[in-house]
Parts: sequence; structure tokens; C-alpha cells
Amino acid sequence: MTPSQASAHADLLNEIAAANSLASTTRSMAPFACLPERSRGRLFPETESATRTRYQRDRDRIIHCAAFRRLEYKTQVFVNHEGDYYRTRLTHSLEVAQLARSIARELGLDDDLAEALALAHDLGHTPFGHAGEDALNEVMLPYGGFDHNAQTIRILTRLEQRYAGFDGLNLTWETLEGIAKHNGPLVGPNVKKAPARAIAEFNATYDLGLSTWPSAEAQLASLADDIAYNNHDIDDGLRAGLFSIYDLLHVPFVGMVFNHVSKLFSDISEARLIHESIRRIINLMVTDLVVETRRRIKAAGIQNVDDVRAYGKPVVSFSEEMQANNTDLKEFLMQHMYRHYKVNRMSSKARRVVRELFTLFLNEPECLPTEWRTMAGGPKSQQTAEVVCDFIAGMTDRFAIQEHQRLFEISETN
Repeated sequence: MTPSQASAHADLLNEIAAANSLASTTRSMAPFACLPERSRGRLFPETESATRTRYQRDRDRIIHCAAFRRLEYKTQVFVNHEGDYYRTRLTHSLEVAQLARSIARELGLDDDLAEALALAHDLGHTPFGHAGEDALNEVMLPYGGFDHNAQTIRILTRLEQRYAGFDGLNLTWETLEGIAKHNGPLVGPNVKKAPARAIAEFNATYDLGLSTWPSAEAQLASLADDIAYNNHDIDDGLRAGLFSIYDLLHVPFVGMVFNHVSKLFSDISEARLIHESIRRIINLMVTDLVVETRRRIKAAGIQNVDDVRAYGKPVVSFSEEMQANNTDLKEFLMQHMYRHYKVNRMSSKARRVVRELFTLFLNEPECLPTEWRTMAGGPKSQQTAEVVCDFIAGMTDRFAIQEHQRLFEISETN
């Protein structure tokens, strides 16, 4: 590039940066939104992008990281090989991101931050969904336990090693705060247990304010997660034959919507009935969330993001009636889907795979791949347990199954 081309290039970047700054300040944003230009910054200072806001850059780093790609082959409810139709952690995260972005725009919040939080919220999940997490927590109890949310922080601040100047993705304070406090404060009189060690250790270096509620963007990302997985588990459960539309009619709110759609379109096919009903349920839940959140913000006199954090309870919420409906739906899915014998059988296999892999690697760390073996210590040591935990937590379903076969099945191809 010649000096004149370099100068022109620099001028263009300055113009783009000025345009982005103007767009950020002129866009209709609520006073309690997290504005990127007011971000608390990053642990490791960087020159910010001339073409993207800080939260856009966070989102892009999440999308490009290895842990995000692995979500394609991680279980939501059904293990990957059970069918191509069912949701995976990746498709679920994309659906949560779509909801979070739409709700954020409606409330005047920063939709890039909400999207980043939605895309990152499940990065720390093990293979085989909650069955895998339960098994990994069980075997890790003597070494501090396992929590998928803390593992997400560990991935984002340590395990992803892509950049020359730091470990992790060096995300903004607001993104890390929202991920750490996905379910609310981690310290305080109403919190029953101490924060997971990975979060506590990082917090000692970079204080995320664990005693307060996170931003409104983080709160809505958490509820978008609820809306997405409850409704799309209805779809997957019906597709798998774990329950029927008739069963759903006994769930008050959900049954009302299915009844209404079937009467409105009397000749509709079952597939269209399911899609149209779920679409309407999601819309009703999102509308309720927006109306209730606006009511709470007005009633509390919320003026800025600090007011959101200091409020003492969520400002983003369903109404009491919708929360009850959501609870009813969760209870139905627990009984008819998550505890269905077909799911239980696969979960039992998954737990055995995770436990057996962990035990073997803990006792025989020399069986770990070279890059992991160099980080491990001696057999049954704390250091080895943590390395093995990171290794297994990062596995996809199919890799965990293949690794188990290689290690426990005798064949000429192993």
C-alpha cells in the first residue's frame, strides 16, 4: 500500500467510525440501555474497531470462536445421532439470539449486546446436555464441582487461545457481567451457595459486581432462553412422539392456543397446527414480557443502567400470570419429555460415557492427547482433574462417543 493509499484508507476508517458514533447516539435508545460508548472496557486494553461498536465486536468474536462451532454437535435434549431435525445447542443459541435481539429493539436496549449474550450463554455446556453436566459435576465434586455457566466464563477468559496478546476473547465488561450473572446475582443474602470457583477467580481479577442484577440486556437474554427452549421443546417432543397434541390441551395456556388455532383453521394439517400454535405462544410470551417490563421500569422510576443493577430484583420479567403459565409448561415438559423413558435411557448411557472417560483420564493422564497431557499433572491430582474436565466439557456428542469407543472397545482400528 502506497503512502497516499494508506492515508485514504485511514480517512475512510475515520469517516466510518464517525458514522458509527453518530448512529449510536442518534438511534432511539432507552436511558437505561447499555451504550457501547459508555462501556467499562476490556480487561486488556485494545484499539477499538472503526467499523463496529464494542458489543458488535464481542458478538463477532463469539461467533468465530471454536467453542461456538462445537455447539453444532452438542445435545439440546436429543443426542446428535438421533435425528437431524431436533435442536442442537447451536440452533437453540441462534433462536435465543433472534428473540433477544427483537425484544431488545422493542425496549430500546442495545440489541448487539443482547445478541452477544444469547449466542454465548451455552458455550460451557458439556456433551449430552444436562445428563453430561450432571455426570461431570458428580465426578468433579472432590475437585470443586462443575457448572456450565462458570465453564462459559472459563472458555471466554482463558481456554479460547486465538489472540496474540491475551488468553480468551477479551470481551467487554458488560458482556462478561451478563454471562456470569445469567440467572441473577451470585453474592448476597438471597444466594444459597458461593459462586463457582472459575467465576470467583476471574472476579478477583476483574470485578463483575456479583452482588447486583445484571443489565436489562442480560436479563432479557435469560428470559429469551426460557421462551426459546420451552416452545421449541414442544416442537421436538411432538416430533419425537414423546407426547401428543391431546396431552398439551391439558396445559392451560398452551392448550388454549392450540384449541384456538384448530378452531380458526379447521382443516389445517397437524404440522401446520403445531407451527402456527407455537408461533403464537412465543408472540404472546414476548408481548407479555415487553408490557410487564415497561410497567416495572415506569413504576420503579428506572433512569439508567445503574438503576437497573441496583433495583434489587429483575426489571425484565413476565407478568405473574405468564410466569405461572411458563411454570406449568416447564412442569409438563419435565414429566412428559425430560423424564420420558426414551430420554432417560439415552441420558443413562451419556452419564456412563462421561464418568468412564473422566475416570480413565484422571487415573491415566498419559492417555490424554499430547496438547492436553502437557497441561496435566500426576494421576488423580487437582491439576489433572481440571484439565480432564476442560477436555471432556469441550467435547461434542459424537467425539465423546468416538473417544469412548477408542478407549474401551478392543478392535484393530482403534
